[in-house]
Amino acid sequence: MSERPQNDEPDPISDPADTFKEMVQAETSRDPDLAVIEAGSRTLRAHAGPPQGDGVPARPADPEVDRALREVEAELAGRWGETKLDPSVRRIEKLMDVLGSPQRAYPSIHITGTNGKTSTARMIEALLTAFDLRTGRYTSPHVQSVTERISLDGAPVSAERFIETYRDIAPYVEMVDAQEEYRLSFFEVLTAMAYAAFADAPVDIAVVEVGMGGTWDATNVIDAGVAVVTPISLDHTDRLGSTPEEIAGEKSGIIKKDATVVLAQQPVDAASVMLRRAVEVDATVAREGMEFGVLTREVAVGGQMLTLRGLGGEYPEIFLPLYGAHQAHNAAVALAAVEAFFGIGSQHARTLDIDTVRAAFASVASPGRLEVVRRSPTVVLDAAHNPAGARAAAEAVTEAFGFSRLIGVVGASGDKDVRGLLEAFEPIFAEVVVTCNSSHRAMDADELAAVAVEVFGSERVQVEPRLDDALEAAITLAEEEGEYAGAGVLVTGSVITVGEARLLLGRG
Repeated sequence: MSERPQNDEPDPISDPADTFKEMVQAETSRDPDLAVIEAGSRTLRAHAGPPQGDGVPARPADPEVDRALREVEAELAGRWGETKLDPSVRRIEKLMDVLGSPQRAYPSIHITGTNGKTSTARMIEALLTAFDLRTGRYTSPHVQSVTERISLDGAPVSAERFIETYRDIAPYVEMVDAQEEYRLSFFEVLTAMAYAAFADAPVDIAVVEVGMGGTWDATNVIDAGVAVVTPISLDHTDRLGSTPEEIAGEKSGIIKKDATVVLAQQPVDAASVMLRRAVEVDATVAREGMEFGVLTREVAVGGQMLTLRGLGGEYPEIFLPLYGAHQAHNAAVALAAVEAFFGIGSQHARTLDIDTVRAAFASVASPGRLEVVRRSPTVVLDAAHNPAGARAAAEAVTEAFGFSRLIGVVGASGDKDVRGLLEAFEPIFAEVVVTCNSSHRAMDADELAAVAVEVFGSERVQVEPRLDDALEAAITLAEEEGEYAGAGVLVTGSVITVGEARLLLGRG
């Protein structure tokens, strides 16, 4: 993805406004195994034991490291941001050339789609590392820290490594900048950092999420043997197209010659575009609902219990510590992608080791995706920012939590389908507190309130321009349930809103 000015990154909130009880989250340990990868030898993992926690790093404790990281963040922020696009991979290709093409040092799985990319990437990573492969994962946007975007062995790179990687490639970035009309963008530089860090590690495989689209996304300088397409719906319509078919045309650009395409359930016109592209490049297609899928799904304490059908057979009794039918489908897609990577379904007619698969899925965490960050009343965070994501979140909240009364806190970006998002949540929100996050892209709280009043009615809408005030107001409204203690709060509308709320609620 090539982009232009202004950084979309949330400014960290250094002092949480309150400290709340944290719900124990499943650890994000990862650990996968299976035979030989064609493009590289196995390497030993660089640290003892699996990573712990939820994969969202805090600010560095060392003041000097924190200062250096802020310098790097400021330098990145001065580049083209993630909201302005130049549909070309020319500049990133030049940078990769002068860096010695690090992205070709390892095989990769490339993920596009509208919703579910990051959660799917985390599941793929969990499975691969469970089979003893050293992984690199590149995802966006981040919830709280920019270092989240580049992970090794299932954990974000340290601030020190992030800084070192940036400094290592900076001279080459400047070299390309000097040759181009516009400097490399924020996202292009981060992509180069990820690919360089993965080669330096070295990793056995990279799991790469596109920033936006596919064909001209900066990540698309890799030649992935497995292309994953999560569900496509309308988002970024001003850049990618106004119909699922048009958007699919752009996203199909990640499908390379002789690759395997793992296709989640799609609108018919979007699926048709993907299948045509696969035929053009002689790619193999695995379709959810045909070659793989979710066989059974039951709500369980802390998540759900699944039976998945993979490319090689059935996988029963899979516990996934995430909520919602959409996450079950993401799990099926992730499993099929890993099977495809190992040649199952084409070269091998067998299943992956079931105990390893179970352990991998049980370790998955996806911060900011129906994440519980407080109890009494329960506060849930979800980064839904378009109507399709909001509908999935609404269905999952209803199914998993059974709140007697749910208060919404919504802070959205002005370039999104805000009305569609609010309409998706209207049936489940008793009241909504509209607010604003710190991003320059954030919709003004009063403007958002005007739309919310049209959707909910004035008696169900409260305006609190400051996010901390909005959280306090929503928690107060939920506490009015008193003895019944069945009310909850859902904070949503933007990844930035969720990241900032996470810090305010003591998760940072």
